[in-house]
Amino acid sequence: MVTYKRKKVGKYRGGSTHGGGARKKRRGAGSRGGRGNAGSGKRAGHMKMRYVKAGHILGKHGFTSKSRTVVNAVNLSYFTSDRIAKLVKEGKAHKEGTVYAIDLAGLGYNKLLGTGTTLVKLKLTVESCSASAAEKVAAAGGEVVTASAPETKEQA
Repeated sequence: MVTYKRKKVGKYRGGSTHGGGARKKRRGAGSRGGRGNAGSGKRAGHMKMRYVKAGHILGKHGFTSKSRTVVNAVNLSYFTSDRIAKLVKEGKAHKEGTVYAIDLAGLGYNKLLGTGTTLVKLKLTVESCSASAAEKVAAAGGEVVTASAPETKEQA
């Protein structure tokens, strides 16, 4: 059976301050030290420790390079026979004899990495690739067409 619980606000009815002391006490944001991040200033602000303990850093720090290149890499393990069949169906890859030709730029990738293996003959066109990826594709009977030579471990 559900019991009725009286609301706490009921006992404050009739009083004008609802247990807040004098009428001035809860007026405005001054009773809480300001609104938002007020008082969290650089030196000894009255709310500074709140931000120091939480690890907040206010303002801009550091720099960003305008010539940063974004690397969207894909591993060799991505190219399973099921996924290749799906790419052919979607028109993002096509079959040239026994070899599947895939342009990775069309898939949004600009680097091929060598994690995993492939048993399918692939002709992958990509901006750059690792040496191990090129090795594994060649071992399966395919080739990697790149703009630059495959990177070695020392370069990466």
